[in-house]
Amino acid sequence: MTRRIACLHTADSNVDVFEAAYRDLALDRGVAVLRHHVRSDLLEDAERAGGLNAEIARRTETALRALCDDSDVVILTCSTLGPSVTRFSGQAVPVLRVDEALAEKAVQGGGRIVALCAVETTLDPTRALFERAARNSAATIEVRLVPDAWAAFRGGDRERYLALVAEAADQAVRDGAARVALAQASMAGAAKLTRIGEPPLTSPAVGLQAALAT
Repeated sequence: MTRRIACLHTADSNVDVFEAAYRDLALDRGVAVLRHHVRSDLLEDAERAGGLNAEIARRTETALRALCDDSDVVILTCSTLGPSVTRFSGQAVPVLRVDEALAEKAVQGGGRIVALCAVETTLDPTRALFERAARNSAATIEVRLVPDAWAAFRGGDRERYLALVAEAADQAVRDGAARVALAQASMAGAAKLTRIGEPPLTSPAVGLQAALAT
């Protein structure tokens, strides 16, 4: 039976990111079909507000509930809005935040974990998520902002955006990170540009695997 996975994005470019991640999983044909819904206004408003607030969380929740109507699982792909999924615990249609599976995988095996973010509004949600995942592990968490990356993303310079993220990932390895996690889905392409150590973990592939396993 084909699993219907709905993705709520806050950037149009993440549609291609998740379709590419699904292809890279090389699953049998017909395992899942991805549906994409983009609400760029939610992240734009969160940036203007300095982060997620109650009103934006309510609108995010409304958008997620609408996607539940004809889906088997729903994924929120924006890390800034991630805490909005807390009210969906235990319901018939699972609603996942894509970076939660990323955090859980990153802390396996312990060590120093560096999570990279591009936009400031993602720093606090990412830190809280990764620190929660690390509570019962031997991992320590550091969350870093990649300077100038989000300006490049907003300016449409995706090549520079990914290059800056890749260099920050390499620097984290030079600084002694056991693993690097790219906390925002839009960063995923940078994993193929790194030059030092193991490629960083990315949320689209890990999040899709979690959705298929739910």
